[in-house]
Amino acid sequence: MATNNGLNASALRDSLQKLATREGISSWDLGAACSDDCSVQVDRGEAKQLKASQRSSITVRVWNKDGLVGITSTTDLSDAGLEQALVGAHEASRFGNPDDIPHFSPLAKAPLPELNRPLQERRGILPLLETLREAEADLLSRHPSIQTVPYNGLAESLSQSLYLNSDGALREMERTQASLYLYARAEEAGRKPRSGGALRVGLGSAGLDIAGCIDEAVDRTVSHLAYQPIETGTYNVCFTPEAFLSLIGAFSSIFNARSVLDGVSLSKRESIGETLAVPFLSLHDDGLHPGHISAAPFDGEGTPTKNLCLINRGILKSFLHSEATARAFDVQPTGHAGLGAKVSVGPDWFVLGTSEGCSSGNTLDQSNEKDTFVLIEDLSALHAGVKATQGSFSLPFDGWLVKGGERISVEAATVAGDIRTVLNSILHLESNCEVTHRGISPHVWVEGLSITGEA
Repeated sequence: MATNNGLNASALRDSLQKLATREGISSWDLGAACSDDCSVQVDRGEAKQLKASQRSSITVRVWNKDGLVGITSTTDLSDAGLEQALVGAHEASRFGNPDDIPHFSPLAKAPLPELNRPLQERRGILPLLETLREAEADLLSRHPSIQTVPYNGLAESLSQSLYLNSDGALREMERTQASLYLYARAEEAGRKPRSGGALRVGLGSAGLDIAGCIDEAVDRTVSHLAYQPIETGTYNVCFTPEAFLSLIGAFSSIFNARSVLDGVSLSKRESIGETLAVPFLSLHDDGLHPGHISAAPFDGEGTPTKNLCLINRGILKSFLHSEATARAFDVQPTGHAGLGAKVSVGPDWFVLGTSEGCSSGNTLDQSNEKDTFVLIEDLSALHAGVKATQGSFSLPFDGWLVKGGERISVEAATVAGDIRTVLNSILHLESNCEVTHRGISPHVWVEGLSITGEA
């Protein structure tokens, strides 16, 4: 049931149970979500786009007497819509795949972790518009070469999600979230335009670090004005935290049990316990970390979220699991599932660092850092330049050639390699870890990557 304040979990459960009993359905579950969003964009002080929306949807799964599963999704949360979804899922179950039948998660009624994400008051479209106008004006005033901020946005939302099943599970959560994005463009006579952007996320728009977002967007843009071409060759590379997390995320199928079972992962069923990276590296998926603004206490199947160790001392320790993949591997679900007839699996929030009790690789003193290397700030075209099933990548990047401590912006270049080689060629993890919108990581130094400059 949808109310003025969102979804009413108890009423929804009671309605579904009554309908299921009438239809002779003994086993069902439901995932539901609703959100109230507003966002603004500006162009040289004028409102470019003002948008507000309310969205709601439910996904219903039904198991028939033969154990086959049918699934239906709808945005109609009325009694009639709910009935139609339940009956439709029941009818669809006749065509369910007998070789891939999901069950209820065995942890769907287990205690949930504590999450400290207090709801924040939403300010509404007009205050958001005024704030973004001021941010754009401030950014444009910072440097004469910055002429426009072509991509920008300030948004806030209130969302609610829940999970119910006929076995008595009832999960619900509510959260607020806000984001600010500023992407500036600078132009100088006789030179190619250069761009740079920054993103900030928070529990509410009033708490966003607007000044920090402006400073970062300006620094990223201006630092690339004095660009030069780079010679094609092999270089030691230092990835910023955000860039390295982007690369790890592009190859997250390594840790995805669904991908392993489907044969589209570099990992195999027997890969657990094998060496994947240098012995001083650890990687966790920690959806509960305080820095993760979008944290949820449970996944699409009602399984509690937790901190899962994926790599410890370079050894692959775990895969990300749904109920079905966990059953296939004879382990417990990890809290990384979506909801569907064939349930998807995906990471929450990566935390990369040095394994406990291990050094962070070769110590890079001041003289090492003054040697020639490439500092990569941002990777592009991840959807096209990554071959996840092969491990290879070739990606355009924004960054600098660093020679003798001097940074020279790279005009245009790509970095190429193999993710397995990268993970085993890490020279050093710096001591300071940074919280980004993608996760947590230090700067990561990698030996001998191929850099191709613009011809």
